Amino acid sequence: MIKSGVTAPEGFRASGVACGLKKNGNLDLAMVVSDKTAAAAGIFTANVVKGHSLKWTMEKVKSGAARAVVINSGCANACLGERGDADAASMAAYASGFIGCEPDLVLLGSTGVIGFPLDMKKIKAGIRKAYDSLSYEGGSLASKAIMTTDTYPKEAAGTFMIGDKTVTIGGMAKGSGMIHPNMATMISVITTDIAINPELLKKALKTAADSSFNRISVDGDTSVCDKVIILANGMAGNTVIDKEGPEYDAFLSVLLEVSESLAKMLAKDGEGATKLVEIRVKNCSDRESAHLILNAIAKSPLVKTAIFGQDANWGRIFTAAGYSGAKFDPDKVDIFIGDLLVCRNGTGLCFDEDKAAELLKKDEVVITLDFKDGSIDDRIWTCDFSYDYVRINGSYRS
Repeated sequence: MIKSGVTAPEGFRASGVACGLKKNGNLDLAMVVSDKTAAAAGIFTANVVKGHSLKWTMEKVKSGAARAVVINSGCANACLGERGDADAASMAAYASGFIGCEPDLVLLGSTGVIGFPLDMKKIKAGIRKAYDSLSYEGGSLASKAIMTTDTYPKEAAGTFMIGDKTVTIGGMAKGSGMIHPNMATMISVITTDIAINPELLKKALKTAADSSFNRISVDGDTSVCDKVIILANGMAGNTVIDKEGPEYDAFLSVLLEVSESLAKMLAKDGEGATKLVEIRVKNCSDRESAHLILNAIAKSPLVKTAIFGQDANWGRIFTAAGYSGAKFDPDKVDIFIGDLLVCRNGTGLCFDEDKAAELLKKDEVVITLDFKDGSIDDRIWTCDFSYDYVRINGSYRS
């Protein structure tokens, strides 16, 4: 892994500017542009309600090609009828005029409050400013411009070799609330200079997302605007990957590393969070049961508040597993907080409460449930619920 984001790969420029959508004057419009048309793929929120910028991108990415991504924060461009669709089309068309490509090659993202129209005068001024500010070192500014309630920008990158060619993958993400599996519960842009056909690129993205972006939860909500997009421009100079094999596996391995790094940052920066929580299940009977159990525990307010309060109330964890819809034998289950066994075969133990409290004070906490009923292991990342979660979300529109 290396420190950088969407401009780490060859041939990608980016920028982040302020165009006045955010009341505080912070950066609120990002642009990422490839020097040449790239293979493209995306995964999108499962929410039936979808924002207009997202719907534009869902349709245009079907071609398997893109040249740029433009994302605004501060306004979701969602639930606005024909105006929202027209504004998305106008946004892409205006950006394409500067970039020198067809509007259909400009993918979009919008994030912020639902039900308010984009200020297109500000958007267009921001696009013009963003294009003029494009830089091969501009990834960090772009990552800041897509933030909403995030407390810090999220970037990751990694490299590997295909023969004598160095291939780089870089990414940025935003998301602090409305985070839960079912894709994509945040906005992420991943760039790479690998040469790969669009079908394999899409397959790799789905595989990576299923074990990273679809394994995080902050509050159980999924938003209407969120997605992960990947662009691959081929400028690393490798022979195009058009079938699975060692080169594809190497690409997928590093894509997983980058995606997991971004996903963990999203979970750790959950609204009001004070710690990252990794929930693990071991020896489940099947993958569906594992997923149900993980989701139930990760979004349980009682579990999350107990962790915030450093209260080793393992009964809340067990209860969440029990109502998850998964079938298991409770008399087989062991529960650990860190390496401390607190429940054996479904029965509470006399454990060291002081040690448990110390484990729960850490900024990264691991909870493990062993079901002793199969061979499936899985995990999800979440965070605790603090007083600040209510404060942030009680005044989000202000």
